[in-house]
Amino acid sequence: MDAVPVVPEPRNEPVRGYAPGSAERDSLGRRLAELAGERAELTQTIDGQQRPGGGDAFDVVMPHRRHHVLGVAHHATGSDAVAAVAAAKRAAPGWRELPFEERAAIFLRAADLLAGPWRDTLNAATMLGQ
Repeated sequence: MDAVPVVPEPRNEPVRGYAPGSAERDSLGRRLAELAGERAELTQTIDGQQRPGGGDAFDVVMPHRRHHVLGVAHHATGSDAVAAVAAAKRAAPGWRELPFEERAAIFLRAADLLAGPWRDTLNAATMLGQ
């Protein structure tokens, strides 16, 4: 395709008020409780595969409530880093060859998901980890 694509006009996502008793506050509160009650295994993604790091395991805790364990992760190793770099090098030509419109569509779709159905999850995970 040799057309010049039109990039959408940038706009900031509206800030929610989260007023007491509001639906958005209630929804976020439920998601906070759900995530705080889970014990997640945090993995790395290399070459499209999720797997724990090859290093020692460590607990992931709430910084403001250090006794509360949110999950477990494993330190990455040198071998993990080498595998990640190799996978990125293999993927680069395919990504580079994608037309601009397709690459932009991927990021725009991610933005839509983060602003929509994944918003409470992203906000709750951020709040629990701060």
